[in-house]
Amino acid sequence: MAAIGTRVLSVLLFLSLSNLASSLYEDQVGLMDWHQKYIGKVKHAVFHTQKAGRKRVVVSTEQNVIASLDLRHGDIYWRHVLGADDAIDGIDIALGKYVITLSSGGSILRAWNLPDGQLVWESILKGSNPSKIMLIVPTSFRVDRENLIFAFAGGCLHAVSSIDGEIIWRKDFAAKSLEVQQVIQAPAEETVRVLGYVESSQFHAYEINPRKGDEIKHVNVDFPGGLSADTVLVSDDVLVALDATRSVLLTILFQDGEINFRKTQILSLVDDSHGVVEILPCKLADMFALKTNKFLVLAKVMDGGVVELVEKIKEAAALSDAVSLSESQQAIALARHENQKLHIIMKPVHDWNIDLLKETIKIDNQRGLVHKVFINNYVRTDRSYGFRALIVMEDHSLLLIQQGEIVWCREDGLASVIDVTTSELPVEKDGVSVSKVEQSLFEWLKGHILKLKGTLMLASAEDVAAIQNMRLKSSEKSKMTRDHNGFRKLLIVLTGSGKVFALHTGDGRIVWSLLVQSLRKSEKCDYPTGLRIYPWQVPHHHAMDENPSVLVVGRCGPSDDAPGLLSFIDAYKGEELDSLVPIHSIVQVIPLPFTDSTEQRLHLLVDANQRAHLYPRSPKALTIFRSEISNIYWYSVEADNGIIRGHVSKGSCSHDEDEYCFDPKDLWSVVLPAETEKIVASETHKINEVVHTQAKAIADQDVMYKYISKNLLFLATTAPKGSGEIGSATPEESWLVVYLIDTITGRILHRMTHQGSQAPVHAVFSENWVVYHYFNLRAHRYEMSVVEIYDQSRADNKDVLKLVVGKHNLTSPVSSYSRPEVTAKSQSYFFTHSVKAITVTSTAKGITSKQLLIGTIGDQVLALDKRYLDPRRTVNPTQAEKEEGMIPLTDSLPIIPQSYVTHALKVEGLRGIVTVPAKLESTTLVFTYGVDLFFTRLAPSRTYDSLTEDFSYALLLITIAALIVAIFVTWIWSERKDLQEKWR
Repeated sequence: MAAIGTRVLSVLLFLSLSNLASSLYEDQVGLMDWHQKYIGKVKHAVFHTQKAGRKRVVVSTEQNVIASLDLRHGDIYWRHVLGADDAIDGIDIALGKYVITLSSGGSILRAWNLPDGQLVWESILKGSNPSKIMLIVPTSFRVDRENLIFAFAGGCLHAVSSIDGEIIWRKDFAAKSLEVQQVIQAPAEETVRVLGYVESSQFHAYEINPRKGDEIKHVNVDFPGGLSADTVLVSDDVLVALDATRSVLLTILFQDGEINFRKTQILSLVDDSHGVVEILPCKLADMFALKTNKFLVLAKVMDGGVVELVEKIKEAAALSDAVSLSESQQAIALARHENQKLHIIMKPVHDWNIDLLKETIKIDNQRGLVHKVFINNYVRTDRSYGFRALIVMEDHSLLLIQQGEIVWCREDGLASVIDVTTSELPVEKDGVSVSKVEQSLFEWLKGHILKLKGTLMLASAEDVAAIQNMRLKSSEKSKMTRDHNGFRKLLIVLTGSGKVFALHTGDGRIVWSLLVQSLRKSEKCDYPTGLRIYPWQVPHHHAMDENPSVLVVGRCGPSDDAPGLLSFIDAYKGEELDSLVPIHSIVQVIPLPFTDSTEQRLHLLVDANQRAHLYPRSPKALTIFRSEISNIYWYSVEADNGIIRGHVSKGSCSHDEDEYCFDPKDLWSVVLPAETEKIVASETHKINEVVHTQAKAIADQDVMYKYISKNLLFLATTAPKGSGEIGSATPEESWLVVYLIDTITGRILHRMTHQGSQAPVHAVFSENWVVYHYFNLRAHRYEMSVVEIYDQSRADNKDVLKLVVGKHNLTSPVSSYSRPEVTAKSQSYFFTHSVKAITVTSTAKGITSKQLLIGTIGDQVLALDKRYLDPRRTVNPTQAEKEEGMIPLTDSLPIIPQSYVTHALKVEGLRGIVTVPAKLESTTLVFTYGVDLFFTRLAPSRTYDSLTEDFSYALLLITIAALIVAIFVTWIWSERKDLQEKWR
């Protein structure tokens, strides 16, 4: 009887501890990870709102995404993310069932099935010269091979069947030296009209047979003043253009097969201080728009080509294309954002004094100006016209406005993340409960009973759903305070729109967002660009009244010598504390390991002349920097010139009175031969990486000492021919050379050559090892290589007696100027996938084993144990090596399906992977960004230092209670047995 009770208790104890296993079940999805889908900034949109089928809008974006969105909720029906070199040039809907896209510089024409997004056909269009790109899709719904799509690109006009994508005919206009400006297919005409310039002084018009491509008519006229490429089609027979000086507006009319011009001075429409004038590419139906640096000018073309001013708009506004209300009536939308209000006005083209619609919607001021507006009209039940407005804002967000309300909003600015940093959440104050609703005792008991049923596999489908909902509701992962495990943090991301978002790691929600004023276009900065984001001020735990802050670094232009800009943002409130615009150029930002009295971290900003500028600009920071100036070094990599230089500060700038500016002094340089080597990649350690121990225990109780130096630089070069696309060079013409360079002395510690290999190269540097990925031309496969460096000068520190009496050199200081005695071990392996990004897990103390996180070409993240990339692996490891955990050598690295961190999900357009250590040593936080966002928690060595969140405390309590009852019952039985024996 006692034996049976013991077995039952053992089973109960096993079940109570079984949740420690690391696995993911169906009901655990979304508890530790989240995935968000985006599309990016919309540049083209086509509505599909027929009575039959779902109402949707098909869009293309600057992130090369084609997507179909639900008009009711903004959800994604389907989407496709094209390649980085496959930018979308035009989009339309053909035959009411195909989405037609022209992309890749007008060279690829595709048709997608409208309901589900499946690819129907694809055609390759060949051109001869760069030119404008135009897509003309017929409005007819007649399914016929003669229903043609016209695409102009590469100087050639192609007629393509809308049914199967067959190219019916092709006509080369580049051979005629014609710069085509417009291609017109009027619904009422049986011809295709091609308009363009020859040498900018002759205007030509061709009429083409749409079925055969034959030339029907050709007329031309000279214009001695020259013509610019700024043109817009006002109607089927009127074109508006600017002359070469952009001071004269030309109205070009086609009447009875003849071409007539009419000139209008720009000064008659705008004043003298208009600046550069450009014609907006809006299709306004008998109207056109001019944009200056001060105004948006609307003008109308009257009979005989007379241009009449309609309205001059001073505020920044966006115009839609004209939308047809009836055969004779068309309307235009004008949208602008002002003082937290979005104003939308609909006006008919024929009478600008009438307002068909005038709405004002309250909107977040952090969305910026209106960049684009797309209009769709519909007929209400009372037979009046209603309008939907799809608005693209400055922060790349997408809004649908209908009946004076925001129907839905998409934060698609998060599809263009540039850089990421993290911030701790505030500490929870004692006595304050963050939860709004406390669960009752009955609900607590009910929840644990359900968990018990799930553990014993007795739960029904309804119970499983209830368990999952209860976990999501009771989870503390979304609280706005720190947790003792360090799982709850703020992910602060800088986006391409100049907007900064703070995302909660618990559920991915947006805590705050800020459109950084310094990163907006202004008179001081014409082309602002965000570069990086860094932690700026990180208060200690005792500084409860201070908020952390971050530093946003940008520049006013695309070149390295463009003026820089800085913005300082409160990490809790999302407020801009200060900004500096413009300042010196910024080519490198070096966070220093020092903080001033206000806990602001010191940073060196290196300009294009390698001068170093100290921030924060305070006397205390300057004092700290001057006291440590002899220990501060930096390096620069001139990839185009093949030169690496080491620098140190030699004192204040001689040409400038700025005491926070320091002139550089070159310490060393490495010049690579330009004929044989071109720099393609460089990598260093993470700034905040923690190394637990320098010693590495190996087989036979031996010890190897890692060469740990944060000053090491990994550099990869290839032959000039091997720096292009894969296959651009033969194995004999390409090679890959890797270097490990000490950036203090310029000493090359290791050099290795891979013959027959080429770029692209992706690398990650951690502790004493570097792993890099490249392509092997000889094997026609990708490879990953590992190099580990060990310190031979400490190899004799294996005697315990020396450790006791202090005769070892383990604690002696290490200097880069002392010649290191190092040895390197390396190994190469085949790897199946191409790689987009690669990083390594990081933990609080560096104790947990490492995993490589590899962003594959399939937009997933693979976790690969570092043990697979051990250069000491052998085919037949000894027993001691097996006990050490060494894996037998194979020529390829394994791809284990269960090792995908993203599970079955994809992070479309994957660009980067960021790892952040949690306070719990076993766990690292992983954030992956691209067009999508993905976050999860990862335990490379499993959660050996904590219980899982779904651990069954109820079952544990039941087990303990059962043990106590069993002990008590057994004691009673024992007492009774002893008493019976005494009575015998």
